[in-house]
Amino acid sequence: MSPSGAATDSFPVRVFGGPTARFDYGGLGFLTDPTFDSPGDYPVPGGLVLSKIAPSDGGPTGLGRLDVVLLSHDQHPDNLDHAGRALLAGVPLTLTTPDGSRRLGGMARGLADWESVELQRPGGGTVVVTGVPAIHGPGPREQVEPVTGHVVGFVLTGDNLPTVYVSGDNASLQAVSEIADRFAPVDTALLFAGAPRFPALFDDQCLALDSAQAAEAAEMLGARRVVPVHYDSWAHFTEGRDALLAAFTAAGLAGRLDWGRRD
Repeated sequence: MSPSGAATDSFPVRVFGGPTARFDYGGLGFLTDPTFDSPGDYPVPGGLVLSKIAPSDGGPTGLGRLDVVLLSHDQHPDNLDHAGRALLAGVPLTLTTPDGSRRLGGMARGLADWESVELQRPGGGTVVVTGVPAIHGPGPREQVEPVTGHVVGFVLTGDNLPTVYVSGDNASLQAVSEIADRFAPVDTALLFAGAPRFPALFDDQCLALDSAQAAEAAEMLGARRVVPVHYDSWAHFTEGRDALLAAFTAAGLAGRLDWGRRD
């Protein structure tokens, strides 16, 4: 389905702040990186502290039917917090990294890069979820992953369904290019952005896409619609909604932005 040919309201995306968004696709309910804890300081291994500075726009109750959690990685509380971990126990399937699935156990399943799983749709047919590359920082994987861990993104496809890309915490435009080679044009891209940085990591370079890179990724993917996530609610994000809008406007892509429903 081409970006110009898809209906702008093909399916709504409900965003909660941070990386958390819910959408229905192929009759199945999907939730990305569940984070619902209150604002506060959350330590991570290595001595860093992540500070949540705004509450989620809603809680884990009232989410409706959830069939699948798409979890980019489980190591950081701004992608999976205490409330999010509790929620996983009630969801039939969590797709994440292979290492993450072993840590989480239960109904978690790991997807390696380009590995796919077929999910049965309620009315017949399948949704295919493919794990795609994501690198959580600048540089090659062998240098980044020992510091920030393994991350996975996802592409959702199905007969007569739009193609959906969920980036996870990815900072690599090369990875986006490889995904575009296989799946473009994409109808909807949920891009983790926000230009997150820590002075102690990678000389303060971005750990996920900055705003200009998000616009470039959208162009690479031929994305009809871009739903930005993971750009607010935490102190380590250095570029928010205004920066994203400015970057997409400069690239002539402002009309592709969809900030998602907040209620």
